[in-house]
Amino acid sequence: MLKVRIIPCLDVIKNKVVKGVNFKNIKVMGNAIELAKYYSDAGADELCILDINASFQNRKTFLKTVESVSKVISIPLTVGGGVSDIMDITNLLNAGADKVSINSAAVKNPYLVKSASQKHGSQCIVVAIDAKRRSNSMVVVIKGGREFTNKNLLNWSKKVQALGAGEILLTSMDTDGVQKGFDHEMLTTVTSNVSIPVIASGGVGHLSHFYLGHKTNATGLLAASVFHSGKYNIQQVKQYLKRKGVPVRV
Repeated sequence: MLKVRIIPCLDVIKNKVVKGVNFKNIKVMGNAIELAKYYSDAGADELCILDINASFQNRKTFLKTVESVSKVISIPLTVGGGVSDIMDITNLLNAGADKVSINSAAVKNPYLVKSASQKHGSQCIVVAIDAKRRSNSMVVVIKGGREFTNKNLLNWSKKVQALGAGEILLTSMDTDGVQKGFDHEMLTTVTSNVSIPVIASGGVGHLSHFYLGHKTNATGLLAASVFHSGKYNIQQVKQYLKRKGVPVRV
């Protein structure tokens, strides 16, 4: 049975890890390199770093952060934020990322997913999907949930799989940062209709939320606030899941 991955997420602005609620009220939580090493040493299965303030002038700074992080960790590293073309993906992989996450650029140019997976391999390409409910539908959103697209979540998930994505990172903008648990309905809608791995993101506030996230058939459980604040550590989560009969690496 596939072991469930516990994945801390570092939202980064200029080498500083930050966190907000629904992508607002941003607070600095620590240094990206120091926290990355801490989580790697603490037994995280993977690490995700997102440049949430990505822009052309910040890209070189972020690449240096990725290079520095990759040197101090011994676990797979997924990097995203502001990825708009093949060169961005190549540069991030060369900087030390194992996987690159594409979000808005995939929505605007789906062919990027196909060309990226053909060039670098599906195992390197993660499509991050932010979704939100609107008129009883689950709709893909961009720009931190501020802009609705015309894409239905389920249809888009199937599409990116067909284009060659190796994994989906699904964040519910309805639950992000509020610490009331993953979006069970949204996750099961996707996991029951695609065959590639799905990482659950958005809403962890209690140990039980990790277990409920596993029940959606997500193979990766991503969290930020509960780890950065020290409420829980990686081993607490893994030991809890192990007691619940969930296969984890301990």
